[in-house]
Amino acid sequence: MGDSGPDIRQDGAAEPPAREPRARGQRRPGRRAAALGIGALALAGCASGAVWLFRDDLPHPLGDERACAGSEQRLPARILVHGTPIPSDAADVHYFTRNGRAALSFRSGLLPYYLRGAGIVPAGADLFDKRHGGVGVADEPYKLPDGLCGPTLQSPVWYYDATDGVRVTVERSPLYDGALRFPARAVITYPLG
Repeated sequence: MGDSGPDIRQDGAAEPPAREPRARGQRRPGRRAAALGIGALALAGCASGAVWLFRDDLPHPLGDERACAGSEQRLPARILVHGTPIPSDAADVHYFTRNGRAALSFRSGLLPYYLRGAGIVPAGADLFDKRHGGVGVADEPYKLPDGLCGPTLQSPVWYYDATDGVRVTVERSPLYDGALRFPARAVITYPLG
């Protein structure tokens, strides 16, 4: 009889087709996928390590994103200036500490209440009473104290020299003489302790 198909054994099973020999060094498709998967995992591990290394809070001094470069002392989460906390709505807070003094900058809509509550402006006194403060240089950007980072104050500004070495400078409204900007930025310099 001639060759009529696959060899059928007596038990009825067909003989599997012969495999072609694989060339040396040639990988099976499953191994290639596994190698690519391991390589992708290694790259992902390196990338996540780089992200951790350069994450945002590492460059901040003292581990505090509010601190400016060169600060020597970390301020608490709730900043107090001579026992009075800064306003509860304070935003964009920055500080610099050196030699037992701090320079603090923040923006708030509650500055008039803070100035009175901290005793910088006596109760019942006008915010712009010349007995308690004075006009800053007009039409020039206010220069921040040395080391303090963050946005500068917009002119016009008003400053207060309070007791115990506290100095406060605030942004006045450019439209209304008797008002602060809303919200206004303040810069406070004061001794720590």
